[in-house]
Amino acid sequence: MFTYSALTLAISASFMPVLASAQDDQAEEQGVEQIVVTGTRRVNDVQDIPVNIMALSATQLERDRVYDLVDVSKWVPGLTVVDQGGRSSNTIIVRGLNTDSLGPSGTNTGGGTVATYLGEIPLYLDLKLTDMERVEVLIGPQGTLYGAGTLGGAIRYIPKKAEMDVTSAQVYGDIYSMSESDSNGNTFGAIVNIPIIDDSLALRASFQHYDDPGFIDYAYVVKEIGVSNPQPSNEAFDDNLIRVNDANGETTDSARISLRWTPADEFEANFTYYYQDQEIEGRSLVHQESFNTGPYESGLRVLEPNNLKNELFSLELVFDLGFAELVSATGISNYDELGQRDQTDLLLDFEYGYESFPSFTAFTREIEEQETITQEIRLVSTSDGPLSWIVGYFDNEFDRFGTSEEFTPGIPAFFGVERPDNLEYFSVLDENIKETAFFGEVGYEVTEDLTVTLGARFYEYETEVTQGFDLPLLDTLGGAPSDRIEPNLQENEASDDGSLFKLNIGYDMTDDALVYFTASEGYRIGGVNSVAPCTPDDINTPGQALCALPDEVLILPDETKNYELGIHSTWLNNNLVVNGSLFHIDWTDIQISDVTENGGLPITINGSEASSQGVELSWRALLGGGFSTQGSFAYTKAELGADAAEFVDGDDAFDGDRLPGSPERSLSMGLTYNTEVFNGMPLLINYGVSYTGDIYTRVGLRDFGEVLPSYTLHNMSVTLTGESWDVTLYAKNLFDKYAVTSTRAGREDIRAVNGFDIRSYGRFINQPRTVGVEFTYNFGD
Repeated sequence: MFTYSALTLAISASFMPVLASAQDDQAEEQGVEQIVVTGTRRVNDVQDIPVNIMALSATQLERDRVYDLVDVSKWVPGLTVVDQGGRSSNTIIVRGLNTDSLGPSGTNTGGGTVATYLGEIPLYLDLKLTDMERVEVLIGPQGTLYGAGTLGGAIRYIPKKAEMDVTSAQVYGDIYSMSESDSNGNTFGAIVNIPIIDDSLALRASFQHYDDPGFIDYAYVVKEIGVSNPQPSNEAFDDNLIRVNDANGETTDSARISLRWTPADEFEANFTYYYQDQEIEGRSLVHQESFNTGPYESGLRVLEPNNLKNELFSLELVFDLGFAELVSATGISNYDELGQRDQTDLLLDFEYGYESFPSFTAFTREIEEQETITQEIRLVSTSDGPLSWIVGYFDNEFDRFGTSEEFTPGIPAFFGVERPDNLEYFSVLDENIKETAFFGEVGYEVTEDLTVTLGARFYEYETEVTQGFDLPLLDTLGGAPSDRIEPNLQENEASDDGSLFKLNIGYDMTDDALVYFTASEGYRIGGVNSVAPCTPDDINTPGQALCALPDEVLILPDETKNYELGIHSTWLNNNLVVNGSLFHIDWTDIQISDVTENGGLPITINGSEASSQGVELSWRALLGGGFSTQGSFAYTKAELGADAAEFVDGDDAFDGDRLPGSPERSLSMGLTYNTEVFNGMPLLINYGVSYTGDIYTRVGLRDFGEVLPSYTLHNMSVTLTGESWDVTLYAKNLFDKYAVTSTRAGREDIRAVNGFDIRSYGRFINQPRTVGVEFTYNFGD
């Protein structure tokens, strides 16, 4: 069991025995790497700003092989990314702020409590981290400067800008194998930087192709939907089912083009186009408990491919006005999704009669399109006096259109009707959300060591939703034409406004120690559920009704209030950096996932209140003799603050119930050794360990919730560097740890209906041991 004594021992073992000699060994060196960040909308050393911000530099991203959000979360105290594989939107949780039961969210939001930015533009994207300057993670509510979706914090991907005085190119490749995969995976890409006009115009471009073979076998896929028996006897297995090995693979192509223009010292423009296309084959989901599969086998009956495309056009303009810097950030982003799912279990669970058909298998086809247009204008003071300020305007418009279709091949004929398209359910959604805000901060140096900052944001939003559904098969059974699809469209709208405030006090105790106090607020906008309201006929007519009751339509905003005391400190001539914080957060009007009483359609409702409190610690140190270390620790106690009736899928929850999705304790540590071999060639050996404590799948373990056991993962790499190249041999999950990272549905769904085993319940698992070699070659200056 992990304990505080284990933490103390681990940190001590990392650097205390050798720090005594660190000053002498490295007195002539610059010390721990200094990281410059812009998370406060100003350029500062991360140690010099009185806020809780963690930055992973380009050096650390490369050294620790940090390639996506799951990797980022291992090094940021208080940040959890629920790893559910590439097919689903991985939920991002900061400081335990989550009440949703674990499982696929089915949305392109990452959970909605943490905002993600690509450069200056808000955009949810589990980005493949290529050609990044750094990743900044602001922990705690960031409502005043970053607005909606920052209940827990904000994550900023900062790409490298085009350089005016360097012509360079880089090519790289990677080939790897996984212990449970039948084939190898690979990555290859290129980065170029080209000055076009001396000192005024430059181009930077990158491309990457990622091909992951997968490691989950879909071992029970029906040969022909609606004809093959999905649960045959052993003798008839080969006549009805096929096995598809490594069915959760992924192919991703990503590219970025950036044009930087500086025609004068007072002006800079950066235009960026970003593209990412993901073709994901299936889920990292196994069904050992619900269908007695193997540890790397899924029991799903149909393949579940999903294609995700993201595009971003952004333009950032910076004007130096002398007294202030004027920044304009414009972004247009597009998201397209086309996917297929096994829908058999949902319809079996309803027991509408489908279970009487021996060859029953159902699947969905889902299409979604999103467009977001964002504009932010802000003025940031640049004077040297005691007064500093930021004032800005934010405008965001989000449009979403989507359809969902459920197909039940064979069922129309079994029921004795003609329905050639086999369409059982159809829904359509057209949503528009507009948000505007004015925001600002004012800071004042009361003394040379004491600074007080006040911030505020005044926002308003409005949302309009047109949605509807149809039950074509049921209509056809009632005598409607066999090709009719006529959803009953309903329009809902909502609007609201509000304000958020912030107080920050920073005090320089010494030149090397800064303490701060922050009181801040965050919010998530409300809206309306994309489900048609129930009519009296819906409620009073027997049969399948799919609609929302009056209290299931509107969604109110939820808010957080954060109180935090922290320290940034540097020791031993900049050979040791230690940062820490204590925090308490109150969360009210919580938006929680639920389903409609009629039809079990997914919706969002407002629930109870909760709180989170804990401690976060991070460190970096030079140990002497070529050794260095870094790490982080977090303890988070997140729980409900009041009793809540029917809070967890109809079950009551109670004051003090632990929140799901994130561990109470997490720890990461890395040890790096730099030396030279072969007459001066640099050799880097890196070893990393991450511990994730146990996780609840549902609030307070209500409604068949369970505890996912804690686990520890080990990674190792060895890099040899030549004049223009480097080669890395690496192992990820070195000891091949098998860990459950999330679940889908609950154990209450492990049952049979008329001989059909319902396979809703499953467990998401981590990637098995991966061993590979990576090669990089650099051209140019």
